[in-house]
Amino acid sequence: MAKCGGRLEPIPTLARPLKGRENFKENNVKKLLLVLLLCITGLTHAAVEVAGVKFEDKSMLGAIELQFNGAGQRSKFFLKVYAVALYLTEKKTAAADVLALKGAKRLHIVTLRELTAEQFADALVGGIQKNHTDAEAEPLKARVEEFKSAILALKTAARGDAISIDWLPESGTRLTINGKQQGKDIAGEDFYHALLKIWLGTKPAQDDLKDALLGKPQ
Repeated sequence: MAKCGGRLEPIPTLARPLKGRENFKENNVKKLLLVLLLCITGLTHAAVEVAGVKFEDKSMLGAIELQFNGAGQRSKFFLKVYAVALYLTEKKTAAADVLALKGAKRLHIVTLRELTAEQFADALVGGIQKNHTDAEAEPLKARVEEFKSAILALKTAARGDAISIDWLPESGTRLTINGKQQGKDIAGEDFYHALLKIWLGTKPAQDDLKDALLGKPQ
């Protein structure tokens, strides 16, 4: 209060800059939302990174959009061999459910070291044999040899080569290496199931890799 002509008058006070504070808060909220948006956008570009290999959260197989299911690293004697991801039409966490799922599928492999085609082919054939009885393997033999021949035609897989093993319901199993199809499509979903069992069967190539492809915590 101030004395003025014998009367006490209130001292004027400055109004609080409420509008300025509101603008400050609004700008901060906008900045936070922008950061979150950039983070989310970044996550959509790559679902996961394995041994330096980035796997996208979606993969196009023709006109079909597949979802990332899981990915992991194949190692042998402490050596990094390849990184592999599984793509499906919908996410599954059990091997039996993956095998039962209808529709297109993709196994995408990126080599982490140079491999001979023979090494790669022998590993795949050995994986099929481990997960099938002689009676189960018999009807697959001719198609296994056809698939093996397509791989052997490559001679060598250099470090960083991209190998896709796809299931296309309308035509069969397709092998693509660095974007180029190798051999002909191989008919029969049982054959693709046999390939899946290399990684997802009861005797998988690597237990923790099986879990990783099924999206289980590592």
